[in-house]
Amino acid sequence: MNDLTGKPVYLDHAATTPMLPAAIEAMTRHLSEVGNPSSLHASGRRARRVVEEARETIAGAMSCRPGDVVFTSGGTEADNLALKGAFWSRHQADPRRRRILSTAVEHHAVLDPLMWLAEEVDAEVELLPVDRYGRLEVEALRTSIERDPGSVALVSVMWANNEVGTLQPVDEVVALASRHGIPVHTDAVQAVGNVPVDFAASGVDMLTLTGHKVGGPFGVGALVVRRELEVTAMLHGGGQERDIRSGTLDAPAIAGFAAAVEAAVKGQPEHAERIAVLRDRLVADVRRVVPDAVANGHPTLRLPGNAHLRFPGCAGDSLLMLLDARDIECSTGSACSAGIAQPSHVLIAMGMDEEDALSSLRFSLGHTSTDADVDALAAAIGPCVDRARASRQPVAR
Repeated sequence: MNDLTGKPVYLDHAATTPMLPAAIEAMTRHLSEVGNPSSLHASGRRARRVVEEARETIAGAMSCRPGDVVFTSGGTEADNLALKGAFWSRHQADPRRRRILSTAVEHHAVLDPLMWLAEEVDAEVELLPVDRYGRLEVEALRTSIERDPGSVALVSVMWANNEVGTLQPVDEVVALASRHGIPVHTDAVQAVGNVPVDFAASGVDMLTLTGHKVGGPFGVGALVVRRELEVTAMLHGGGQERDIRSGTLDAPAIAGFAAAVEAAVKGQPEHAERIAVLRDRLVADVRRVVPDAVANGHPTLRLPGNAHLRFPGCAGDSLLMLLDARDIECSTGSACSAGIAQPSHVLIAMGMDEEDALSSLRFSLGHTSTDADVDALAAAIGPCVDRARASRQPVAR
């Protein structure tokens, strides 16, 4: 419990972060207004103005054209639209284009659509290897592309890993793909507001972002996609959003989303500097109490607020619940299937064995994080680790 606020110590900003005041104000200002943005009367035009002003705000923050911004229900839909829509269009234009190149450490919002495409429409998905830090092995991408560039429909590489925080070499990916006219998609959900993200300068063709990771509302996001790139629609109906994403637009949520993106991008340098210092102190304090704790992910090319730590001899899910009992909230990358914890695919791809992968926790900081939060974790982590380790010892008979 944070002694200053009386609230739980929230160290899971990578999962979702509290809404920014600017986003709350922008969203609530429009909640009582009536009007479908697709309607032609005055109320509809007012709602449309809210949407288009938000589109322009996001375009300014992301360094893209307003017409490149396609609103979605969030990051998962945007990733699905990018992968399925671009693949279908590229494959239809040239049936040889059947291959999709990605990495083994992508979020499931990318991996699962790729597996669906492989199973249902006979796409060839290649998940490229990463190094021990979770960073794409660029030479593997080069080799795969140059083996048969005409067969590659698209490349998808995340901007920053959601679990271990490692930044990917997006610039090198674009340089390799662009030589052969291959479009590149990047899931930048974790990156926007934490590191500099410039759509135009990056050279990518599609970029995913979402509201609740930047201090905006749930249920709204966007795919930034160059108008020149053909994308087949997944939803059909009213023809909204360039006719590639039908559905009535949520004007209040979009207004809140835009306000959050603008504030997060504008404040990114100061925010990153502050939470990087806080993150480094968190790691140092934890390792002072638990000397054998090991930091995962790249030591420097990483998100400023991400601290991913392995605690040898602990079950990560047990340690998480012990911390939760002390009102400290974090996350583990493991998944649970039929009551059995499964190791993170990210950590396995980084070369970690299952036991080590199951002993890791992610602590992620955000705009509300304070020194008091780090102090609370430092005070609790020692006893929790001791108890977690004791629970794994065999009972003497």
